[in-house]
Formats: sequence, structure tokens, C-alpha cells
Amino acid sequence: MTPPPDHPNIQAVLAALRAGGAEASGARMRVLPDAVSTARAAADALGVEVGQIANSLIFDADGEPLLVLASGAHRVDTGKLAAQLGVATIRRADPKFVRAATGQVIGGVAPVGHPRRPRTVVDTALADYDEVWAAGGIPHAVFPTSFAELLALTGGTAAVVAEGH
Repeated sequence: MTPPPDHPNIQAVLAALRAGGAEASGARMRVLPDAVSTARAAADALGVEVGQIANSLIFDADGEPLLVLASGAHRVDTGKLAAQLGVATIRRADPKFVRAATGQVIGGVAPVGHPRRPRTVVDTALADYDEVWAAGGIPHAVFPTSFAELLALTGGTAAVVAEGH
């Protein structure tokens, strides 16, 4: 069953987009009939390249949430990223940590709309695309954006997050 477009997480994302100065009408958000909790599933549903999907990944960086907006074509190199950010360790966060940090579930974490803005890194590979797609707060919702808009909305830092890019 497709969730309604007035889902509280979708509304929180739209409110954060508006607060950040982005166009945020309900028409911007696409609620899909099936959950798209992987980059491949989202790309297939949207008919775009997997690299155009901005995966919102929450990591535990020395006990603090770190949001990495990574191209769906990449696997984050946590060791490299830890060195760039000056933290001792970055490790995958468990679902409870993700929910506490974002108010959203894994597979639907949006770049915005969280109770507190986490430290954020935006994959420079996303700049290769005029349009990228990000989760809208639930696994069924996505919205179009851009590398520049993600940086502006999240207060994020541009970084190379994967080897070879």
C-alpha cells in the first residue's frame, strides 16, 4: 500500500526544503507505489542512472551522527572519510541510531527534515549530474534536487567519499 503524501516525515522534509529557500510544493515530492530502499531500486523506478541517486547514509562518527549523501554508484570509504574529517572512526549506524538521529527509517532517510541537523558530507560525484534524486523521509518518497542544492540545504561539506573518484 502506498503511503499518503501527507505522511509526517514527508511534511517535515517539505518544511525543511521551504525553510532552506527551496521550492517545496507537494508536487515536488514523488510518492512511489513501491518502497525504493536501495539506490538500484530508486534508479529503476525513476528511469535514471544509479549514480543520480543521493543515498542518505547515517554513520556513527565517534558517537555522533554523520550524514553522508553518497552517489548510488559509490560505496563510502569510511577510513578515507574519517581521515578527511579528523575523526577516529566512522562505522555503519544501526537502525535505532539512525531513527534517533533522523526520525526516519533506513531506506527512507532524507537529506533534511531531521530533529537536529547532523554533520553532513555531500559526495562530489553528485556534481556530475544536473539532477539527482533523494529520499523524501520514507522509503516510498523521493524528490529531485541538485548537488548545489544539497550543499545549501544541509550546510554540508563537499568531499570525495569513495576510492577512485
